[in-house]
Amino acid sequence: MEFIDNAKLMLESMLGPFGPLMLVGGLGFTMILITLPVLLKKRDDPLDRLKASTRTTEKLPGKPEKLRAASGRDKLEKYANFLEPQDAEEFSAVKLKLMQAGYQGKNAVRMYHFAQFALGVIGLIIGVIYAMMNTSGQDVTTQDLLIWVLIPGGAFYMLPKYWVTRRQAMRNEAITHGFPDSLDMMLVCVEAGQSLDQSIIRVSRELKSGFPELAGEFELVSNEMKAGKDKGAVLKDMAERCGVQDITSFVTVLVQSQQFGTSISDALRVYASEMRDKRVMRAEEAANKLPTKMTLATMMLTVPPLLLILIGPSLYGISQNLGGG
Repeated sequence: MEFIDNAKLMLESMLGPFGPLMLVGGLGFTMILITLPVLLKKRDDPLDRLKASTRTTEKLPGKPEKLRAASGRDKLEKYANFLEPQDAEEFSAVKLKLMQAGYQGKNAVRMYHFAQFALGVIGLIIGVIYAMMNTSGQDVTTQDLLIWVLIPGGAFYMLPKYWVTRRQAMRNEAITHGFPDSLDMMLVCVEAGQSLDQSIIRVSRELKSGFPELAGEFELVSNEMKAGKDKGAVLKDMAERCGVQDITSFVTVLVQSQQFGTSISDALRVYASEMRDKRVMRAEEAANKLPTKMTLATMMLTVPPLLLILIGPSLYGISQNLGGG
């Protein structure tokens, strides 16, 4: 104990009151710098080494070099084992959530986990700085230090998850609002003599200004159909990307209509009518919720001033009488 006290006094005499905390922070930062490259280092795949050796042996003396080298834009490729979940189910769940939030890139999962890791480290650094500023000339317990350091780190770490969840909810709401109009427009196009593929292209063009999220989904569907992908698989992928129950039911109706050979226009007419009724019911539901939501605000804003006006003079008179007596 005497050795620890002497060391603490020596640090305080050399570095001031922040000496012990600066030493702990420096050691922790050094450990992060030492262990981070080890954790992020990606092991060489034996198959990749075999492919590289095969390319080297197959290269002819007079053969020119590659005209286009690999684009180094994906800087996080070598950290994929650290930044991506190794469990297939967890990876699929995160990828689906990001797709429904509008992030459909192939590296979306990697960037998401990198954002969580980077923001968590930034939060820890902010917490350490805040703790150093608040421990000047004060006796601070270890619990307070942990709270000051870990709370910013945890908040910053959870920030990407909150952002993605919020974006997913906003995108689902926008798609839900624009879907009935898209069905009416698609029904008009089909009844005018256009095929389903042509009607989807036309709807995607017309909806770009009002509902860009839904227009982007229809445009992706039309491009996949042009590429030759199966129509049922394309529609099911759209339902999975959107994550809206109305579109899932719509896709089921179209797939069944295609399988049984029924008229697509009849199916669209019935389903569009149901979507219009559902939109009206949704608006009525929101209108019926409004008085309940306004009750608390009305009570908070009207009852206290009313009580102050009614009871205030009486309370003032009572206090004056008791004070004078």
